[in-house]
Amino acid sequence: MSAGLFIRIFTLCATVLVAAGCSRSGENAAAKDTGQLDPPGRPLTGQIIKVDEDRGTLLVDHDPIPDYMPQMVMEFQVSAADLANAVEGQRIRARLIEKGEGVFQLAHIWPDDSASGAHISASARALRQDTTIRGNQAYRAVGENLPSFALYDQTGEVVDIARFRGKNILINFIYTRCPIATMCPAAITLMESVQDRVRQAGRADELELISITFDPEYDTPGVLRAYAEARAIDLSNYSFMTGPETAIKDLLRQFGVIAEVEGPLIQHTLATLLIDEEGRIIDRADGSQWDPDQFVRKILR
Repeated sequence: MSAGLFIRIFTLCATVLVAAGCSRSGENAAAKDTGQLDPPGRPLTGQIIKVDEDRGTLLVDHDPIPDYMPQMVMEFQVSAADLANAVEGQRIRARLIEKGEGVFQLAHIWPDDSASGAHISASARALRQDTTIRGNQAYRAVGENLPSFALYDQTGEVVDIARFRGKNILINFIYTRCPIATMCPAAITLMESVQDRVRQAGRADELELISITFDPEYDTPGVLRAYAEARAIDLSNYSFMTGPETAIKDLLRQFGVIAEVEGPLIQHTLATLLIDEEGRIIDRADGSQWDPDQFVRKILR
């Protein structure tokens, strides 16, 4: 795609964003000045002491919470997905929600160990530098290489995109609270269609699918896992990813996807990219009405 053609398409997409908006309705739905939602509860950091599957709780040695609670070991209710992601001995950051009658819940749980945090932060800084250096040429057209990046997947594991070198990669952007059937849900259905056709051809091990969230403040690893499991999505070669807002914004810019927060809405366009075994972008479909065969033929070539 030429630079001039991309500018015209970008302008057209910006014009129709209102029609493509997805609601970010839910708790604390009023947007802050930064364009981010304020998750409910109080910020908490600590170390998981015990994962109790029978009780559906985590025992956490948490750090002091200023003006609220001293350091102590407490039991917290968590979602089934966050419980499945939890690892004894792991440090986490989360939001503490007081449910009343001595019951406390943790939500918006993120890994907070130094190793994974350092990897994610270093990758985000490198991606920021790359985007800045590319400037007006940040958009990567078909024929260019995929940028390097690392994000958390739905299990809370750090995934470096280099891990998938040697495979075809199909990438798009979604977010879990998108309520418009013809937008994010339709995009995921098309991804699953490609996944199914490649699996039926006996070539599933040659393909990885990735959906990156528009809404990393809300879409934690546990939220993404619950979303995928509720839809019975085959996660054997499909990863849902989240991470620092700066990294997400840089990827959106480099992939030519528009996302703007307006009050309780994310106004966004959609794009799906196919990357070959060498890390080169070989095809692209915009919107959510593309034919899966467009990609399947190139994957099975």
